[in-house]
Amino acid sequence: MSVFFALLESWGYWGMFISALIAGTVFPFSSEIVLSALQLAGLDPVRLFVAATMGNTAGSMINYWVGSLGKMEWIEKYLRVERSKVERAALWMEHYGAWIGLLSFVPIVGSAISVALGFARANPWLSFFTILMGKAIRYFVLIFIVSLF
Repeated sequence: MSVFFALLESWGYWGMFISALIAGTVFPFSSEIVLSALQLAGLDPVRLFVAATMGNTAGSMINYWVGSLGKMEWIEKYLRVERSKVERAALWMEHYGAWIGLLSFVPIVGSAISVALGFARANPWLSFFTILMGKAIRYFVLIFIVSLF
């Protein structure tokens, strides 16, 4: 286990950013485990928060961009997001608009939300802001919980 922590520490904040970016896209990856391990290894929680939030938001904005291309077959094939999830997120958007991006932190559904925001061509700046806020809340809560240990 100490080898694992040593590897994580050597990648540091850039490793956190990259893992959060990967997790922010539709690829199955847990940035929460990486963040927790790095925090427990002694890295600065504030810098981890910034790296994780920025990386995960960037990953979601990649989803937004692919969604904005408007090709559902690409979304299903390359992002592996089911049409039904995009359609469900689109229904939520009819009621809440780009503010639905606040829920982009929710596992599994969050990727579909960011894709649907792009697919619906929601305001990119408002989408970015709401996604950023949702991700920030997620990592703030996680860092707080880990700090209790």
